[in-house]
Amino acid sequence: MRGLAPRASVRWIIGLTVGMLFALPLVSTLLFTLQSEDGYSLAHWAGLFDPAKAAVYAPIWTGLGNSLILSVVTVLIVLFLLTPTMLLVALRFPGLRRAFEFLVLLPITIPAIVLVVGLAPIYQQIGRTLGTGAWTLAFAYGITVLPFAYRSIQASIDAVHVRTLSEAARSLGAGWVTVVWRVLAPNLRPGLLAASLISVAVVLGEFTIASLLNRQVLQTGLVVVNKIDAYASAMFTLMALAFALVLLLIIGRAGRAHPGRNAS
Repeated sequence: MRGLAPRASVRWIIGLTVGMLFALPLVSTLLFTLQSEDGYSLAHWAGLFDPAKAAVYAPIWTGLGNSLILSVVTVLIVLFLLTPTMLLVALRFPGLRRAFEFLVLLPITIPAIVLVVGLAPIYQQIGRTLGTGAWTLAFAYGITVLPFAYRSIQASIDAVHVRTLSEAARSLGAGWVTVVWRVLAPNLRPGLLAASLISVAVVLGEFTIASLLNRQVLQTGLVVVNKIDAYASAMFTLMALAFALVLLLIIGRAGRAHPGRNAS
């Protein structure tokens, strides 16, 4: 298999090409935000801290706060609902893996606008019971991120011997909570980290569900501000893209980690 690996020069060419494709829209957006009557300046960036424009940028800050809360709740759903369910299927019901995988990957095949049609009646009941706060979107976002989080976590489950580790811990008298928390979770850390970061990136970039369900998040705030100040919208978009790029780099480093290292 070593002979099939690309040469270092080929890897560099591919990396530079992909890097240029990522950098081109970022650089173009940056140059747009630096435009002024006298050429290029930081006047628009300095305007972000102008108290006179605080009311203009208020929808973005409100949406960003809501999106961060949604990110935390969505990650908790992934870590404390999806992950234990996947471990239960892997350890106790391996015959259900195909059916469970099909069910979890199904949301990626359904357009967001179709999901909203089905979720709208449910959110009417949620609104009456739990209120109409933006955090309630986490239930919908938890469904949206399932396919991406599942793949990341399942890759780590397949890479380590979860059954052997759990049986060894159980034979030493550990309870199931201890097995999951102190034995399996450290070995699944790369997959859990990747799933969490992907979930955050998806939540920060989602617009359709929030817009159709009348919730204010980062992307809907950008649309509102863009109608008033296109430069501000571009600057916040640039920062959001840069943040997503950092998340992708972290995911890449997490993917290079050896999940089976702790198992030894």
